[in-house]
Amino acid sequence: MTGKPVRRHDGGFHWEGVEVLAYKQEGSAPFKDVTRQVLFDDPSLATQLRYFEVAPGGWTTLERHEHVHNVMVIRGRGRCLVGDEAWDLATNDLVSVPPMTWHQFRAAADAPLGFLCLVNRERDRPQLPSPADAAAISAPLDD
Repeated sequence: MTGKPVRRHDGGFHWEGVEVLAYKQEGSAPFKDVTRQVLFDDPSLATQLRYFEVAPGGWTTLERHEHVHNVMVIRGRGRCLVGDEAWDLATNDLVSVPPMTWHQFRAAADAPLGFLCLVNRERDRPQLPSPADAAAISAPLDD
């Protein structure tokens, strides 16, 4: 283990010694108002625990990849797309995203959506749909 064994929460979804990072490189994929924090990234473990926060009205990239995502909502509310179904999300909900499944998370217009995401430490790069396919894939979120 490196660093302090305890990193204090500041009361506002930030942790001592944990940098708030851009979600992705600007222009790499379509998203709106998302940040990420890497909470645990121990090289001796095969996983990484991250915290993502989607600002009110924001969304993550519509994507798929070979690795699994396991998500726990710990703040706010919103909706997610997993495959061809959309689900309302609230605090403490759990979401499993299987490999090669289209997925996207959207915050409610009036509330942020914050979630923990457990993934493989070594991951493949996301695949993006074409613009035409994206509209069809994400249609359930708009219902």
